[in-house]
Amino acid sequence: MNMMPRKPVSRRFSGRLDLHKDKVEMSHGSGGRAMAHLIEELFVRHFDNDLLRQGNDQATFDVPPGRLVMSTDGYVISPLFFPGGDIGSLAVHGTINDVAMGGAKPLTLSAGFILEEGFPLADLDRIVASMADAARDAGVPVATGDTKVVERGKGDGVFVTTTGIGVVPAGVEVSGDRARPGDAILINGSIGDHGIAVLSKRENLEFDTAIASDSVALHGLVADLVAAVPDLHCLRDPTRGGLATTVNEIAGQSAVGMQLFEEAIPIKAEVAGACELLGLDPLYVANEGKLVAICPQEHAETALAAMRAHPLGRDAAVIGAVTDDEAGFVRMQTRLGGSRMVDWLAGEPLPRIC
Repeated sequence: MNMMPRKPVSRRFSGRLDLHKDKVEMSHGSGGRAMAHLIEELFVRHFDNDLLRQGNDQATFDVPPGRLVMSTDGYVISPLFFPGGDIGSLAVHGTINDVAMGGAKPLTLSAGFILEEGFPLADLDRIVASMADAARDAGVPVATGDTKVVERGKGDGVFVTTTGIGVVPAGVEVSGDRARPGDAILINGSIGDHGIAVLSKRENLEFDTAIASDSVALHGLVADLVAAVPDLHCLRDPTRGGLATTVNEIAGQSAVGMQLFEEAIPIKAEVAGACELLGLDPLYVANEGKLVAICPQEHAETALAAMRAHPLGRDAAVIGAVTDDEAGFVRMQTRLGGSRMVDWLAGEPLPRIC
């Protein structure tokens, strides 16, 4: 069912929502009056835009010239609220970033909500408001959506699924299978912030310095990077599984090896300390505001300068190089001058991190 009711319900029905006291009920997913109230008074109030206001079961919009990119993702993070963000802003940032990693300009989003009976409407209102703010700040509207309610005990408060659509300009060819031996590997800033922020909230851990998620939309940085280096080969955001998993993924796609330089990889002292305390390798900890860029070595300094000129890339660094290795091995030169393998993990060290 579309998130936007075809006609306003406030003139037809009584019994407004009390966002401070009410909770999600099964009737909020029934398609009747209660659902119409929920849609109008909560979702539409926050997400309101021209596309959503069409009121159909789909959104119709014009697409500029170029190749279409589409991505979808589900968000089941626990806890729902964490230092630096929440499930709402994360759902917007994560999908915008997935679209942008194709070198695309994100155009619009859709959002699906699975709500558990008994979930406080005040918390839902806070999540949707955060999501709407993130979408407006990014200039990428939520054009359509859907809401379902499941029985108490058969969900976990709220799950969100977002789909994004974007357009890749002519002449831009960014893909995980385009890394070539000799290419430079860059990252736009410090790793591990998101995973440690979520874990600290989940486990009620306190550190001497506050650690906040790096969750943010990266499409503006990507646009500047693509403009500076049209021959950019690969972009990928190192979310679940962290930097280590991302470079292994690209190595496999491109049938190349990767050489990382531990000394060059940015990581905040407080994140490194938390990882040491918790027995985690920061290379495998999730990020939500970072991107890995791979480009020809001769363009590395131009790419680095473009990153550092943007607010989201001030701590950018060249962290490695692509090697000629059809086996796809990833190695890291350690601070002590040795070398170690950076392999896939058997499982996710921090489940429900996004």
